[in-house]
Amino acid sequence: MGQGPSKPKASAHDKAVFELKKQRDVLRKYQKQLATVLDREHAIAKQCLAAGDKRRALLALRKKKYQEQLLAKTDKQLVTLEEMTSTIEYTVIEKEVMAGLQQGNAVLQALHQEMSVEKVEAILDETAEAIAYQKEIEELLGTKLSEEDEAEVEHELALIQEEAALALETKMPSVPVTAPPVAENVGVEEEVPAVVAVEKSKAKKPASYAPLPV
Repeated sequence: MGQGPSKPKASAHDKAVFELKKQRDVLRKYQKQLATVLDREHAIAKQCLAAGDKRRALLALRKKKYQEQLLAKTDKQLVTLEEMTSTIEYTVIEKEVMAGLQQGNAVLQALHQEMSVEKVEAILDETAEAIAYQKEIEELLGTKLSEEDEAEVEHELALIQEEAALALETKMPSVPVTAPPVAENVGVEEEVPAVVAVEKSKAKKPASYAPLPV
C-alpha cells in the first residue's frame, strides 16, 4: 500500500509559537474560571449580609479580592505571551526578507561580474575603432577617385534612376483610348438654326390689319 505525502517537519520557531499559543489559551480559560469565582463570592457576600452574617460576608470578599489579584497576574502573563508570540512571528518574517535580499544581492553581483566596467570599456573601444576604420575607408575611397571616375559614378546613378522610372511606367495599367460616338442627327441639328432665324424675322414684321367697313 502506498503511503501519502509526508508532512513537512515543524521548525523550532513553529514549535515555540505553538507552545506559546497553547499557554495563552490555558490562561484565557483560567481567567474565565476566575471571573466565575468572583461573581460567586460577590453573591455570597450579599447573601451573608442579608442574613446578618458579617463575618462570612468579609471572608467571601477577601476571597474575591485574592481572585482579583490572580486575574490581574494572568492579564500580565497574557500580554507577555502575546508579545513574545508576535516577536517570534515577526522575526521569522524578517529572516525570510533577509534571505530574499541576500539572494537578490547574489544575483546582482553575478550580473555585475558579467557586465564589468572593463568589459563595457572594451566594447566601447571596439565600437570606436570600427567607426574610425569605416571613416578611414570612406576617406581613402574619396581621395582615390578622380573627377572622371566621379562623373562615371554619377552617370551610372542616372542610368539606374532612368531604368527604375521605365520599370515603374511599364507596371502602370494603360488607359483605353476610344473615339467619341458619331451622332446620327447631325443634319437635323444644322437645320435648326435656320428655322429659328426665319421665326425671328417673322416676329419682327408688323402685323397688317384689314380696313373696317363704313
